[in-house]
Amino acid sequence: MPVSSDVEADRDADTDRDAEDDAPDADARPDDGLPINELFYSLQGEGRLAGTPSVFVRTSGCNLRCWFCDSYHTSWEPTHAWESLDDIVAAVEDYEEADHVVLTGGEPLVHDAAVDLIERLDAAGYHVTVETNGTIHRDAPIDLASVSPKLSNSTPTAERDPAGDGEWAERHDDRRIDMDALTGLVEDYDTQLKFVVADEDDLPEILDLLDRLRDAAVPISDEDVLLMPEGATRERLAETRERVADLALEHDFRYTPRLHVDLWNDAPET
Repeated sequence: MPVSSDVEADRDADTDRDAEDDAPDADARPDDGLPINELFYSLQGEGRLAGTPSVFVRTSGCNLRCWFCDSYHTSWEPTHAWESLDDIVAAVEDYEEADHVVLTGGEPLVHDAAVDLIERLDAAGYHVTVETNGTIHRDAPIDLASVSPKLSNSTPTAERDPAGDGEWAERHDDRRIDMDALTGLVEDYDTQLKFVVADEDDLPEILDLLDRLRDAAVPISDEDVLLMPEGATRERLAETRERVADLALEHDFRYTPRLHVDLWNDAPET
């Protein structure tokens, strides 16, 4: 059951705010609820659980602005309907065949209520994956933290800003790596590190970040490092997937496909 909305959120693109205030409608949000952009049943398309039937709960609002964001209407032009936690859990339970839930965004952890939702889903017996950019740490019963640190290739420079002339570039670049939050997530949860890769130029940055984490005594096996080809359409994936697969082989990392793109291209609610 999709839960989408034509309600457009306050972007506040020119105001420097704390991470949680990047949630849409920050001044009007209810005490018990989340801004939901989509809620649907599909196959997990990425990571170690690729192919697993799952209910996706996509929140609106993000503290970053990746130029290639494949959920544009949760970040650059956020749309949503405010839903109570009771209604969200009930909608998840309507998919009786599913026992996996993926909380995604946007950046779901900008919302305090995300923790309450995760706790509710955990108590109901669901396996909960949280898809996060790794800049915010929360204490919650997360079964799998799917952490996608954003490389410099994500910065919305003036040349590749989908909505302006690079107004977000400096703020995005300042926020995209938070070592304290990233270290805490990897230490506290079963974690996969999923990097969006366009070509071999991205590898030095990935290797440097892994060295920094390991220097902080965070155990990360190469098996938990996943390289994912950049691309939100079949056409773009056709350009990137083979060279990213070759890089995974070369560095003994895992390659992750984007099954939902292969199956449904860039259709919403997939």
